[in-house]
Amino acid sequence: MAAFAANSLLCRIALTQTDTDPAGFTMIRMFAGAITLGTIVLLRKGTLRSSGSWPGAFSLLTYAVAFSFAYVKLPAGTGALLLFGSVQATMIITGLYHGENFRLVQWVGLLTAFGGLIILVAPGIHAPDPLSAVLMATAGIAWGIYSLLGRKQGDPLTATAGNFLRAAPFSLLLIPLAGPVDLQGAMFAVVSGAISSGVGYAIWYGILPSLRATHAASVQLTVPVIASSAAVLILGENLTFNLMIASVAVLGGIALVILGRNRR
Repeated sequence: MAAFAANSLLCRIALTQTDTDPAGFTMIRMFAGAITLGTIVLLRKGTLRSSGSWPGAFSLLTYAVAFSFAYVKLPAGTGALLLFGSVQATMIITGLYHGENFRLVQWVGLLTAFGGLIILVAPGIHAPDPLSAVLMATAGIAWGIYSLLGRKQGDPLTATAGNFLRAAPFSLLLIPLAGPVDLQGAMFAVVSGAISSGVGYAIWYGILPSLRATHAASVQLTVPVIASSAAVLILGENLTFNLMIASVAVLGGIALVILGRNRR
């Protein structure tokens, strides 16, 4: 979870403290992730055939592009909460659409989480940039769709490697939008793609079979907390009252949905 949270910090640092632009960061991150995950799968299985899918690759690329451009003006902690809330909201709403029945406590949790997101983006002195917030919500929806598509894949790690390999070449479509990329920014992008994404996914999918579904969902609640705390300590971002209240509402609401499903 620390590796996943690090993606927000690495992207924010690269875009605010180096001369790297979001298009260049995205391209380097995608290729670094593709090379790392492809190498891991090749060493384990000796082949990359029949891995990933085009819908999965498209949703992955949409997430990565929207994620990077959102962090041009979005604080790391706020971005992580918007991303995570949008991912979980996408998956929960999809479950409702497909006929999943919610208990009362789950409905309370869902409405509380949505209320937290509204508090986070509501106009005010600490409100995030509207376009950046929309972009991060788009990234979260794309990642939620990617996760739902991944449920149909046999081996999640192999599928993720295949999706990165499919998506990376198409990230080159961002070249017309790209500006100069300095060495420090490129290094942050490589670490984000190879370590926080590539190795992070490999570790996560390695331990995932030993976790119950609700435990796996619950532990992901720590990602925005880790990102927000690290952003305050490392980047000197302000922990605003809005962010604190929104975090409690969003994470607490989603926890009620997860726990309510477990009790069923």
